[in-house]
Amino acid sequence: MHPQTPTRARRRPALRGFVASIAVALLVAGCSEDAQRGYLPGYSDGPVTNHTDRITSLWNGAWIAALAVGLLTWGLILWCVVAYRKRKNDRVLPIQTRYHVPLEMMYTAIPIVMVGVLFFFTQRDMTEIRATDAEPDVTIQVIGKQWSWDFNYLDDGVYETGRHATDVGSLGGDTSLDGALGTDESLPTLYLPVGEQVELVLDARDVIHSFWVPAFLDKLDMIPGRTNVMQLVPERVGYYAGKCAELCGEHHSGMLFNLAIVPRAEYDAKMDELRAAGQTGQLGLDLNRRYSGTDSPIQDGSNNEDAAIIDGTNE
Repeated sequence: MHPQTPTRARRRPALRGFVASIAVALLVAGCSEDAQRGYLPGYSDGPVTNHTDRITSLWNGAWIAALAVGLLTWGLILWCVVAYRKRKNDRVLPIQTRYHVPLEMMYTAIPIVMVGVLFFFTQRDMTEIRATDAEPDVTIQVIGKQWSWDFNYLDDGVYETGRHATDVGSLGGDTSLDGALGTDESLPTLYLPVGEQVELVLDARDVIHSFWVPAFLDKLDMIPGRTNVMQLVPERVGYYAGKCAELCGEHHSGMLFNLAIVPRAEYDAKMDELRAAGQTGQLGLDLNRRYSGTDSPIQDGSNNEDAAIIDGTNE
């Protein structure tokens, strides 16, 4: 008995209606503000940094491409299930082997083109986001440590040091900064002047950490022995939550900080406040987790066996 190609079934109107309903739902969803941001963190009154819109566009483009491929794949699978299903009175064995060189070339070439397109847009945008050739107005060294943060304001010669949060569940509420989610008065705060080119020099004192401000839609690793640099222009005044995005030990969940984007006058006032508090100089990368019973961290980067960084471990 020779195999024969089974008779194709008629395309049912229900399938067309199903596809049309999906298209309408996607169109309606795309009109919402959240959908336009890809449901990423964001604000209706503008982006947080000069990179935020670019990152959002890259994210949405990748999702649209993935959704298009998914719909095409699912549609072809459903079509094959319906068109080539076994009929009730069909006693004929379908063809088991069939070659179609143009089709095989197509499903080899199309994935290559897709990967090439994704690579092009990703490379284009990431090159712009990670560019560090601009002349910074402000340079700040951010140091990750177990399990908190140090901020060296290099242009002003002052620093801020923090302790890790011991009770993360109690943070926020009445002690948040201007009601911003994830912020708290007890956490160290990194200040950035709005509208100015900021360069963040990222270093780690002990293990790998990751500098992450969710509102930036961006993060960058902090690796011991290697300095990474991030440049951006803060564009929206406000308070934002920051955290470590790399599992770095027992108290990783308490490695939190606030980020404040403020006008230049308020930024200068904060620098004067740190200077008046005696927090001048820089906190060096040679500081470790040994604790000597003193509340004074090293400011000159010297190798003092008796001194230690204040990091909340008290060990």
